[in-house]
Amino acid sequence: MAVEHIVWVRFKPGIDDSRIAEHMASLMSLPDRVPGIVSLRLGENFTDRADGYTHGIIITFRDRAGLHTYAAHPEHVPIADALKRDADLLAMDFEY
Repeated sequence: MAVEHIVWVRFKPGIDDSRIAEHMASLMSLPDRVPGIVSLRLGENFTDRADGYTHGIIITFRDRAGLHTYAAHPEHVPIADALKRDADLLAMDFEY
């Protein structure tokens, strides 16, 4: 079964647009660097319905094993750690 990994991102005060752009570029590079990613989409929220969360990330994996590989992968970990320093994150994973 395929897996969707959905992350809501709320950047902390003082994180400027250029830093946000760096995070987005780093995330977009992951499909070429981490096996098991089927697709990665991300974007900026344009409504007032997200309780202050400003960006969304949706990553599709072939299966749970792909998600587990991604979570510990040495190309992903530093990107995730940097994002966690600059933003509050809310994540959900589900199969379909």
